[in-house]
Amino acid sequence: MYEPPDWAKLGARPTFAVVGLGGAGSDAVRDLVDLGISPLVHPLAINTDAKHLLSLGLDERILIGQRELKGRGSGGDRGGVLRAAADSRDEILRRLQKYEVVVLLAGLGGGTGSALLPYLCRELRRTEALPIPIVFLPFAIELQTNPARRETVEYALDELEAMGGLLVALDNEKLRRHEGLPMQRVFRFRSSYLRQLIESLHDMVNGASQMNVDLATLRNHLGDSGLSTVLVAEHHHSEPDRLVQSALKDSLLDFELSQQTSALIHLDGGSNLTLRTVDRVLRSMHESLHAPQRVILGTRIREESREVVRLTAVIGGLKPRTVRHTLDGFGPSLSLPSVR
Repeated sequence: MYEPPDWAKLGARPTFAVVGLGGAGSDAVRDLVDLGISPLVHPLAINTDAKHLLSLGLDERILIGQRELKGRGSGGDRGGVLRAAADSRDEILRRLQKYEVVVLLAGLGGGTGSALLPYLCRELRRTEALPIPIVFLPFAIELQTNPARRETVEYALDELEAMGGLLVALDNEKLRRHEGLPMQRVFRFRSSYLRQLIESLHDMVNGASQMNVDLATLRNHLGDSGLSTVLVAEHHHSEPDRLVQSALKDSLLDFELSQQTSALIHLDGGSNLTLRTVDRVLRSMHESLHAPQRVILGTRIREESREVVRLTAVIGGLKPRTVRHTLDGFGPSLSLPSVR
């Protein structure tokens, strides 16, 4: 059968990058690589700290601020980070321009990641790339005992939420449900969840499906949905309600729903996935999301039978300042007694 020679190029999969910003974001990218994230998701790190970048073992790294910050980190100097980013803007965009989806990871509260994340989101939106910011919120005690750190987090969240589009917030405070486990295992749990989330998004828009969801569908959904986030979960195909509740309640995400939500729902299952299960997932999501105004469904049915079905849901219509309200629940700043 004849196929025009340019069809293969036009049908190429959207390219993904995951970019760590600052110390916490770059560490997260290294952990994803250690966990074996899909080779189709390309890792990269950007920081102001040369020693930290050298320790990561990643092939692609960008050191910014060499002239002013001397490769020794930002020390919480937001202005210095933004000047460094502006100086390196052309190099950063040149390195990222080949990717259609750029996942940006940053821990909020320090200097480099908190300043770089909103800046790069704005710059990438001026290109054809789709930026997906994922933030790590500090533990409550970090914000209660450090007003300057809290102010840095609030400033970054205000910028990100004002942009609309996708924003994923992973709350370190929710890791306390595993506080009896060794710290390395607890943070590996967060990295595993992050890997699942990124690979689920990648698989959703990259694979041909029976009911297709492609990158254009995702872009259009986001354009119509205001501030949005992504949920992901896996569960046995015979328990669709548990699957939905796991996505909504058991994750590390923080968000608040408005009364005008929307949902792009994608189910990835085996040849034994039934219409009854798909219908029950849709009905359960409909009830949990306050009867969303718009629902888009996608499905991918694998040739082999599978016990587990994966749910990926892009939820739009979140409340304004949805993540910022999480910080209000952390309470006012505390004054700790001095140690003598």
